[in-house]
Amino acid sequence: MASSPEDNTSLSSEKVMHPESSQAKKSQHAEEAAFYMNCRAAYLAVLKSSLENIKSKEQLRLVLQQAGRNPSQKTVNKYWTSQTTTLNFDDFCTILKEEKPATKNELLEAFGKIDKDKTGYILHDELYRILTTRGEKMTEDEVNAITEQADFNCGGKLDYNKFCDLYMTTREQCCKSARERLELDSRLKQLQFGNQTEPSSEEITLPVSKPSPRVSGKTDHKLAATKGDGRTPSRPSSAQSCKASISATISMAARSNRNAKLIEPDTMKEWHCAQSKGCFYLEEDGEIISHKYRLHVPQRSAMCITIKPLNIHQEEGISCHWLSVDTALYILKENETQENLQLVSFTEQQNQEMSGWKGELGSGVYWLLPFTTGCRLKKVKTQITEEAELVYRDEDGELALTPEFRAALLDIFETIDLDGNGLLCLEEYNFFELRTSGEKCDEEAWAVCKENFDMRRNELTRQGFMDLNLMEANDREGDPSDLWVTLLSLGYNKALEMTEACPFVVDIYAEKCKPRIKAMYLEAGSSQLNRAVCKSVVRKGEAKVLDGCENVIVYTYSTGGRITSVIENKSENKVIIHVNNEQSKNCLSNRGLTVFAVEVAPKSMMVSQHVMPLNEQEEWLYNCVHSLVR
Repeated sequence: MASSPEDNTSLSSEKVMHPESSQAKKSQHAEEAAFYMNCRAAYLAVLKSSLENIKSKEQLRLVLQQAGRNPSQKTVNKYWTSQTTTLNFDDFCTILKEEKPATKNELLEAFGKIDKDKTGYILHDELYRILTTRGEKMTEDEVNAITEQADFNCGGKLDYNKFCDLYMTTREQCCKSARERLELDSRLKQLQFGNQTEPSSEEITLPVSKPSPRVSGKTDHKLAATKGDGRTPSRPSSAQSCKASISATISMAARSNRNAKLIEPDTMKEWHCAQSKGCFYLEEDGEIISHKYRLHVPQRSAMCITIKPLNIHQEEGISCHWLSVDTALYILKENETQENLQLVSFTEQQNQEMSGWKGELGSGVYWLLPFTTGCRLKKVKTQITEEAELVYRDEDGELALTPEFRAALLDIFETIDLDGNGLLCLEEYNFFELRTSGEKCDEEAWAVCKENFDMRRNELTRQGFMDLNLMEANDREGDPSDLWVTLLSLGYNKALEMTEACPFVVDIYAEKCKPRIKAMYLEAGSSQLNRAVCKSVVRKGEAKVLDGCENVIVYTYSTGGRITSVIENKSENKVIIHVNNEQSKNCLSNRGLTVFAVEVAPKSMMVSQHVMPLNEQEEWLYNCVHSLVR
């Protein structure tokens, strides 16, 4: 649908049914649905939830076996490399698509190459010689376990036709058992396989203080799989049992042509201003954490609140990879009990990279929760040809920081200096410590720092921060391992590029009072942010009820340069919704998938997906079909 000059977004939704047009399509959809069910059953035969990750080679081998595969060590090593720390359900589905199970004809053909006389039998001696000397060599006991089976062995020979029959039967029985366990175990049937769901509630629980310490063994990249907020399994491109569906189409103009609602803080020069920096960090499992802020407004006042990515590079000509990352703030009001938060609004106005909100806030305490969709801040596979040097020895044999590492440290200092005064107070430094080591620096340790490193007004200077990192290098006699742990936890790769983090800056303008903002936590968005996102889309989005299923509603909302859809399930039963974006053009989903499915718990709502343009300078078309599977 073309957009009008006055409004660069147009929304149309229509209800459509999905009767299959041909027997061939029905057969294909049945196969895809069966594949999805087998994936799910095999995964849950080993792990408690599809949101849980495979954490070892042995777990990978087990889930593959539950899916009827017989993986060799070479196959396992193919998918679990030295850089792999976890695999998720998406990865598992992808592996199963690649590793097709051997058919009986393929097995017979392999045995036939050994049985040159085509007798249907292979002598045990010949079988032993081949299995213990070729390929992945088997032990004597492993070969004996095969030859001692009476079902397909007789007179020192193996009847490989019977062996293949038993192999196929055993494999199918393994898959069948996993499916039966999934169907019979009511606990497993209630597990959620999509994004985190949120109860239909106006109130939002106050965040609990909990650091998000990074695991010290973090590598520079883990898995070449795209991840979004909440892991959603790979799904068939359609579903055999889709009962009803609804489509939404939104045509968006190129960024240069969009008539954005401008935010102009310069027009409020006489207003009081408060500012704080922060950062989004990408965790190993794809989850995004960030600083959370407490805002105090002394009296009712007109306000303007903005957030945008922070350009921190000290050198000209160096691009910031994160400047294209979308940012937003959700504004929540703290109640008297401080136990619940209520959504006030969010920064939906857009001006280039900046998003903002204008309005009036009454006196009281508010929480500002930074948000990014994850469309552009996600795990990516990058080839690092050469690891950057961090330290070197000078002419006197003394350790020194390389210019490249010093530049990175200056950028890090700029990011963690939340109030922007050019110094690190203990609170600011502790956010850095919690992120990189999981521990806090107490007053006594801070006093030791004051004795050994440059400080002003009891705050660490840039030079003091540099010297502290140099001391760490000296403690390890030049071994940069600990320095790399710090860098990787802050979103840097081995080429000293910040690819898994996005620094940002929050500005607060108030007409009649002096606002105060303070960073309180560094943690994942969790339930309170998910609920705020859902509530904002439900309030402002276009609602469409799935035909024939009045308890399932899909809300679609477009703002600035992103589109978000939310599914609300008002029924007493869980529902599985199939999502298809195959007709979208120039779109980038936080799911990383064109087609997927999500499971929505009873009496809850959840984000289906966030979508942004792949190329902002071109028009983009969002065309999404949500279908009820069951």
